[in-house]
Amino acid sequence: MVVAAAQRASPRRDMNARLLDSLPIWLVFLLTVMLIVLSVEIGYRVAVHRARKSQKEREAPIDSMVGPTLGLLAFMLAFTFGMASSRYDARKQFVVDEANAIRTADLRAQLIAEPEQSAIRALLREYVDVRLEGILSPRDLAQGIQRSEQLHKMLWSHIASRGTEIAPGDRAVLATAFLDIINIHTKRLNAVTQNRISGAVWVALYSLAVLAMGMLGYRAGLSGRRSGIAIVVLALAFSAVLQLITDLDRPQQGLVEVSQQTMKDLQGNLRSSTSGQAP
Repeated sequence: MVVAAAQRASPRRDMNARLLDSLPIWLVFLLTVMLIVLSVEIGYRVAVHRARKSQKEREAPIDSMVGPTLGLLAFMLAFTFGMASSRYDARKQFVVDEANAIRTADLRAQLIAEPEQSAIRALLREYVDVRLEGILSPRDLAQGIQRSEQLHKMLWSHIASRGTEIAPGDRAVLATAFLDIINIHTKRLNAVTQNRISGAVWVALYSLAVLAMGMLGYRAGLSGRRSGIAIVVLALAFSAVLQLITDLDRPQQGLVEVSQQTMKDLQGNLRSSTSGQAP
């Protein structure tokens, strides 16, 4: 069962990823701002302290080390953003694929005789409703998955236990359509619950950010000059990028959401086509 597999896989997600997921996105933004400011301040104070004790420290080639560190941080940001963006694009494509699979199943169901046709189409309409209402909210995710799998069984029963009521040729095309729906369900579930940025990547990104910001503060401490406004702007800019990455990595939270318009259009089409058949 897909639900059972998802429940078993959840504890296997690394602790770092679970810890980050437990924090609201706005809190991640604030904590990142504080972390960057703190890193710069610590680097500045360490440099001031060491510069007082040694004149050689002031002459150290720190600029040649700050540049590559910031370059590594920029590379890590681009790498992480690319991971989150590709997963977001995949989730959008899965919505379109699922709508196409359901629509194909509905069209093929219209080729079979009653009463199986109406029964199958009614299940498909309910399935679309469940996908729109039960998969989008974290609170209703488990219930939505459970109902989806129940509908899978009910659809499959029309070509398995009651398959004699449907012609063999129609049974074959319906079986293909139902399998496509089930397979896409598994892909969407994996994209929402498992296909996320690894906790190790988050640790590496934040660790590199702390080092890079600390070195910036260290350089400012050696020169004896720093700008509070520049530090705040840097912290806000970096935190905004990280918040965007976090938003893209959380399918059911944040401002960047996967559009469900394709499924909503399908929902309207299925309802209108069914009502048009009413006597």
